[in-house]
Amino acid sequence: MRRIPRGIVDEQVARTKFTLRRHTPSAELREIVEYYWLLHWDLTEPYEQQVLPNLSVHVTFFPGATGVYGPAREVFTHRLEGRVRGIAARFRPGCFRSFLDAPVRTLAGRVVEVTKIFGTAAAEVQNARTDEDLITALDNLLRAHRRPFPAAARAAADAVETIAADPGITRVAQLSAATGTSIRALQRLFAEHVGSTPKWAIRIYRLDEAARRLAAEPAPDYAGLAARLGYSDQAHFIRDFRAVTGCSPAAFTRSAHRPVPDMRNGRRE
Repeated sequence: MRRIPRGIVDEQVARTKFTLRRHTPSAELREIVEYYWLLHWDLTEPYEQQVLPNLSVHVTFFPGATGVYGPAREVFTHRLEGRVRGIAARFRPGCFRSFLDAPVRTLAGRVVEVTKIFGTAAAEVQNARTDEDLITALDNLLRAHRRPFPAAARAAADAVETIAADPGITRVAQLSAATGTSIRALQRLFAEHVGSTPKWAIRIYRLDEAARRLAAEPAPDYAGLAARLGYSDQAHFIRDFRAVTGCSPAAFTRSAHRPVPDMRNGRRE
């Protein structure tokens, strides 16, 4: 089964704070864009939403958060308040390089003004008001700026897909064997087209898998989960998880299973 790291922290609570809808882009963009995500929120009190890091480039159009977000290196926190509607494109890892004049590693952990890459035409998306208009405007913007998809980018994207499809890949040497690409060549491909190292990419998928399992199981077997994810011991798993998410597996589990507050406490009826 192909995995797509999503990583919304405290997803049960998040569902009471905003509405998330994913939409498939136009046919000619599906090779490079994972999906569009549309968010609506209408809050009387501010709410801070955390998202775990992933490998994708996101092009977002929200008040106070319009920009090109590179592959994340740490947990991202966004403050939601007021009444807002917006849209974003999530690119498949390895597929944004053709929109740039530099390697994707230059975007890692950074936010770039959307007009620096897409010009003033980005205003058409910012000015759209309905979901349908947002989708149409974003389709038009990305189609107008799309360039040919080179073989190297395809190889990088395929390498990430190999990780996504096989949870058994826990080391770069395994990825090298599965793709028939040398470790050094993988490192160059990932720096240029993905914006991370192959080792970091594998780590992101492993820890996203861990977060999913912890969110699904109120009383998880931490040692068993560490073994299933290919860690040599539970302590190594805990250190890795804390380094990426900022909390221990036990704290993440408690947060994921805490009681969901009444929607009327923070959301307009």
